Amino acid sequence: MKRDVNQEKRHGRLRRHERVRKQVHGTAARPRLCVFRSLNHIYAQIIDDDSGRTLAAASSLKLELPPVPAAPEKAPEKAEKPEKGEKGKEGKGAKKPAPPKSLKMRRSFAVGKAIAIAAIEKGIKAVAFDRGGYLYHGRVAALAKAAREGGLEF
Repeated sequence: MKRDVNQEKRHGRLRRHERVRKQVHGTAARPRLCVFRSLNHIYAQIIDDDSGRTLAAASSLKLELPPVPAAPEKAPEKAEKPEKGEKGKEGKGAKKPAPPKSLKMRRSFAVGKAIAIAAIEKGIKAVAFDRGGYLYHGRVAALAKAAREGGLEF
């Protein structure tokens, strides 16, 4: 019997989530910040596991994203060859502008900011981060970084 690859991936993530949940437990003093990532959107909830209540939630479904900043235009390059020793001035030490983030990354960052604002309004400052079986990378890490910048401690 052939198993669906997506079903195997989902089953593996749920097994990893169970392992994480053995360690991470939300209390009234330090609730759990739980992340769920779908193909296009990302969701975050702050949960008190002792009472079984969701204290705050945010998702990318109804968030309004700020427009992507336009990339700065490049100056025309010189046709002549640089003199000896000038090449290193613009090479390693020069700061290059960061490329614009993808839509999903911007959504994740916005959800992190939104969940931090919602938590601070309810008087929650410290949370236990539950990555939900996902790798702490990409959109999950962006959400966590934005939540930290918004004032949450974990």
